[in-house]
Amino acid sequence: MLEPRRLAARAAAYRIAELRGETAGESVGYRMRGDTRVGPRTRIEVVTEGVLTRRLQRDPTLEGVGLVIFDEFHERSLDADLGLALTLRTQSLVRSDLRILVMSATLDGESVAALLGGAPILSSEGRTFPVETRYVPPRTGARMEAAVVSTIRSAIRDDTGDVLVFLPGAGEIRRIEASLAEAELGSGVVTVPLYGALTHEAQDRAIRPDSEGRRKVVLSTSIAETSLTIEGVRVVVDAGFARVPRFSPSTGMTRLETVRVSRASADQRRGRAGRLAPGVCYRLWPQHEDLHLLANAPPEISNADLAPLALDLAAAGVLDPAELPWLDVPPPAAFAQASELLRELTAIDDDGITTHGREMAALPVHPRLAHMLISARAIGSESLACDIAALLSERDVFRSIAGPVEADIALRIACLRGERDAAPQGADIDRDALRRVRAESERLARQLRVNVRTANSTDVVGKLLAFAYPDRVAQRRTGARARFVLRNGRGAELTGAQSLSESPYLVAAELDDQRPESRIFLAAPIAIDEVRDAFGDQIVTENEVAFDDATSSVAARRRERLGAIVLREVTLGRPDPDRVRDALLDAVQRRGVASLPWPDAALRLRARIAFAHSVSNEWPDVSDDALVSRIDEWLKPSMASSRSWTDLERVDLTSALASLLDWKQRRELDEFAPTHVEVPSGSRIPIDYTDPSAPVLAVRLQEVFGLTESPRVGRGRVPVTMHLLSPAGRPVQVTRDLAGFWRTSYFDVRKDMRGRYPKHDWPEDPLSATPTARAKRRKD
Repeated sequence: MLEPRRLAARAAAYRIAELRGETAGESVGYRMRGDTRVGPRTRIEVVTEGVLTRRLQRDPTLEGVGLVIFDEFHERSLDADLGLALTLRTQSLVRSDLRILVMSATLDGESVAALLGGAPILSSEGRTFPVETRYVPPRTGARMEAAVVSTIRSAIRDDTGDVLVFLPGAGEIRRIEASLAEAELGSGVVTVPLYGALTHEAQDRAIRPDSEGRRKVVLSTSIAETSLTIEGVRVVVDAGFARVPRFSPSTGMTRLETVRVSRASADQRRGRAGRLAPGVCYRLWPQHEDLHLLANAPPEISNADLAPLALDLAAAGVLDPAELPWLDVPPPAAFAQASELLRELTAIDDDGITTHGREMAALPVHPRLAHMLISARAIGSESLACDIAALLSERDVFRSIAGPVEADIALRIACLRGERDAAPQGADIDRDALRRVRAESERLARQLRVNVRTANSTDVVGKLLAFAYPDRVAQRRTGARARFVLRNGRGAELTGAQSLSESPYLVAAELDDQRPESRIFLAAPIAIDEVRDAFGDQIVTENEVAFDDATSSVAARRRERLGAIVLREVTLGRPDPDRVRDALLDAVQRRGVASLPWPDAALRLRARIAFAHSVSNEWPDVSDDALVSRIDEWLKPSMASSRSWTDLERVDLTSALASLLDWKQRRELDEFAPTHVEVPSGSRIPIDYTDPSAPVLAVRLQEVFGLTESPRVGRGRVPVTMHLLSPAGRPVQVTRDLAGFWRTSYFDVRKDMRGRYPKHDWPEDPLSATPTARAKRRKD
């Protein structure tokens, strides 16, 4: 029988044995990592879910097993989903006689029954007692801890029986335990914590009645939602939150998030108050928020790190998860990322799991840590690797008193080895966590047949961490702040006063996956020689010729690079001229052709060609986008030995632009888009083609006396827009219809201009008047 938690597995085994008048280890036993109690008479084994996966890897036929029970399956843990998928495969391939039973208090049975091939659904209502639900939302701005403490005090005063309090994690439990101690609940009340990391004895104190007959306040994580019956509980206080891991395939990192519980979890918690007698449930949220709770929590497989799953599948001979039956198929992106990591750790290749991968799969730790443990043999540091793996598998042994805790993992190893004053200033030692880490390190050492008394030097901690986290080798950036770039390109930072702040290189073992830069919680320094030794075959040497925006010139460098980390860089004296030009062209494309140092003549030519293109597509497009797309065609041949942006000022951009015209277009451009128009006064006036849709001719009014129509360009297709100017050069009329102007508006203009400019001629008949660019006294 599989249980999702160690505490539940042990409690279930003892309870079943008790009902049979036995003790655990006789006909009923349990098996979990580091704690097994079975005997030759054992017929029922209660195990944690990972144990089943290991057994299926060793014995895919499950010889000697007649029934596999998946208890509390609604929790949808990753190991439960994997265990069921592998068990169903065993049943379909070699064990048609194998029975499978899935049990759950809240799961939709239809989907599971369908997965099991239309299995029958058996329902048992059981015996429950009525539970009164009271909603006690915290005051606006109040901390959750304060609301919880206040509600507990009310429950102790107003209700009977023991109180079970659901909190997100161990940190909240410790803080509320301290607050309740200050609140002085009375000698008849005792506060006890309950979470997975506690010793068996501490967990038993929370589950069993108090030996002195006092009322208990049990401060628990979601571990008490299911599988456990805590005797004496008549009151539940539900803070409404749970802490769950969230994995990001894009970064390869997992972070814990505090989230609202699902409706199913809230109902499970509420039901704890009615197991043995009528009870009360205090919910620390408004009643209307019940409508917004998710019906069920998402299955762990949807947002977990799938590297352990991928390794377990490979060990079972499965490289494609689609080969197995799942309630929810592993997300492809997360599974692909997990498989890529296993390849990097040499656990799998194109043919499946490697010999190294099988060794990794046999170790009860994350694949990263398994790879580190095995790789440690090559440098004779197996004992140190066991310490590191144990430290990284448990909660941090340092607890913050004030400010960020030192990130250096070597300090934790010193503490683990019993060195005095190992805890840095501002931190306290978590003795329970330290005990668990030591026990886990010893278990790993026994499995690896390592002498635990061999205290390897901590000088190679960084190199060992690099085996486990090759993607998190980091290089310090320049600047005062302790900012780093990881090999995978992500940014990270050490906050507060840290001994590792000035380290040129380090390996980050734990980060929070925040943006734009992750905060580093655990790390170790690594020397550049160790980086080269560990990743020599992955270091890429490349000659880079690239435009440097800081100097606005092309720089040629030879780089040794490990991912995003540049290990060494030297300047190249004589780079390939073609690569230099390409780098400069890339800069032009990024900055845009408008940023080129265009001379006036080139701008005028570009405007004329743009006008011609607006009239006929036979002419080339010289818009910014078009010029960028054809930049190799018109600009590159003219760049010669250019290496900087300043050198582009010597490029003949007029000729370069003209190269886009064929010989016929060059000959016809002056006819199609002439640069000037000769007006009746004899002056040659330039045409402004800045707006291709409306070329402009700005000319003094007196110079076009006698001109009956507006000049046209584009072989007569487009009339120019005439800006008719006063003697002072100011526009008095804008028109594309000069003939219409003479017939109508001219007379209003004449009346105004005669008063302003009396020395100039303003004839009544402009079409018969003599055009002039000079002023002459008007005849009376």
